Amino acid sequence: MPRIRKGQAPDKLSREAFGERFRSSFFDPLFDPEREALARVEEIAWRAYCQSRKAPITQKAGPGFADPDYDLSVEWRANSEAVERAQLAQKDPALPSRVLLVSAAARNDGTCPGEIAKSYRLAEAAIEVFKDRGIEPDLLDLSHLSSVYGRKIYPCKSCVATAMPLCHWPCSCYPNNSLGQTGDWMAEIYERFARAHALMIVTPVYWGQAPGGLKLMMDRLVCADGGNTDPSSTAGKDPAKAKAIELRGWSYPKHLAGRVYGLVVHGDVSGAASLRDMLSEWLEWMGLIPAGAQSQIDRYIGYFEPYATSHEALDKDEAMFGETKNVARAVSNAVRALREGRLVMPDEGLKPPRQK
Repeated sequence: MPRIRKGQAPDKLSREAFGERFRSSFFDPLFDPEREALARVEEIAWRAYCQSRKAPITQKAGPGFADPDYDLSVEWRANSEAVERAQLAQKDPALPSRVLLVSAAARNDGTCPGEIAKSYRLAEAAIEVFKDRGIEPDLLDLSHLSSVYGRKIYPCKSCVATAMPLCHWPCSCYPNNSLGQTGDWMAEIYERFARAHALMIVTPVYWGQAPGGLKLMMDRLVCADGGNTDPSSTAGKDPAKAKAIELRGWSYPKHLAGRVYGLVVHGDVSGAASLRDMLSEWLEWMGLIPAGAQSQIDRYIGYFEPYATSHEALDKDEAMFGETKNVARAVSNAVRALREGRLVMPDEGLKPPRQK
């Protein structure tokens, strides 16, 4: 059995440091009349932190789990059941086709930038196509991470790097109530991915890479590529148990495989092609299917022109809107073929000799 390496974790916060961080959320003088009440809440939060009450409400896992007596988080169970229902709905031929359409820009007019994102405008053009073709568009606007109260995606903790079975589907790392890591948007996003027949991402280039919100979501979807659906099998987060399970043989199930995808990547000076390639590699590694040559584009809007006129540059770029609509049309065609059983990949059924 591999040795579990230890020695990096930080010490617990002092009571003073904890209090400073807790109170920083209530800086506004509007809270002043309730300082005594907040002090009492702070003391409760401190006790929860000291006791590491990650999942304060649990139930026995019950039948169907490796360890029926394991104390399973009721929050994780609810998330898991929601994903299972979404998977069943996705397979129901009587229900309409659905595309998860991700607008990945961080900008919108409800916060500091004061203006909508070009990605959002292009996503709106795609929505028109999907609606015309009888496909339900499910718009996931990642700009809400920077403009909606309490909307957050926490970073991946990389449990998979310890052992694949330690990474649970859906993710069980959050919520962590003792650390105040609650309200994780990914609980809802997992369900929306599971319900969709296709994915279309419209994204700008940020410093040659994916925007922060998109990258957070991507990292947290690692559990969809080989994740363990039974936290009781690893006694929650027991690295030794997880390593033993993986070394006995793990199937690395691809929970979102078989869906189709399209990409629209736009930049202003550089990085669009490399970001498109990175996104394609990520999605195909997870088993998603490209919807054809015209379903993935990388373009420049207002190449080396001022940021201030970038929307005007998009206004003039009719081809950009036309190509975006073609991505949506290609995805629509692929979804129809997929659901009618006509979309068959040449490598379907082949087992990779290198499993991971």
